[in-house]
Amino acid sequence: MRRLFAAILLLCAAGIASGCSTYVENEASLPFEPIYPSAHVTPEGEAPTGGIFKSNGGGLFASDIRARDVGDILTVALNETFAATKAQTAASAKNDAFGVTLPTGLPNLFTGGYDKNAAGLNAGTARSFAGSGSAAQSNSLTGLLTVTVTRVFDNGNMEIAGQKKLTLNNGDEYVRLTGLIRPEDISATNTVQSNRIADAEIVYVGAGEIADSSRQGWLSRTLRNVSPL
Repeated sequence: MRRLFAAILLLCAAGIASGCSTYVENEASLPFEPIYPSAHVTPEGEAPTGGIFKSNGGGLFASDIRARDVGDILTVALNETFAATKAQTAASAKNDAFGVTLPTGLPNLFTGGYDKNAAGLNAGTARSFAGSGSAAQSNSLTGLLTVTVTRVFDNGNMEIAGQKKLTLNNGDEYVRLTGLIRPEDISATNTVQSNRIADAEIVYVGAGEIADSSRQGWLSRTLRNVSPL
């Protein structure tokens, strides 16, 4: 019976450990595989002529190096900066007072006689509330990342994807990017700004000893999630 109970506890612990896997850990565990297009797609309306000259390729001294076909590469200039702040205050106050004066000559319950002076009854209430709250968040990501054109749409827009892996001091850093760009947003140096990418998904995660040291263990995260405090 004890062995069965111990086995159940181990299974529960394993389930909790696996269920506490965060998004960062899932992203870091993805294998690093270079992204290559599956096949080169000839743009519709452009039939191969078999010649060396291409009408859209420019002249000998005026060649266009900007990416436009599946398999071409270009550089993304990462310049992401976001900042958000929020503050709220509230205050309220209320005071009430009232008084009642009894006429003279009413019976006095304690002395048995009559009061010669007017009796008064006063009461009042006061209440107040004050509260405040604030929140602030900011992040920044800068750098260069070379990506590959993985798809060209009929309107000329291109789907891009790329990633980079850095190994530094027993730790791995991953940068992954996907999104959609327009040909007119690509500069003459074959570079596009990250703020010109539509549906951009930029992931920057770390894995290894350094990343593990900066995160709580699975047991601490579990206790934090189930704690009622």
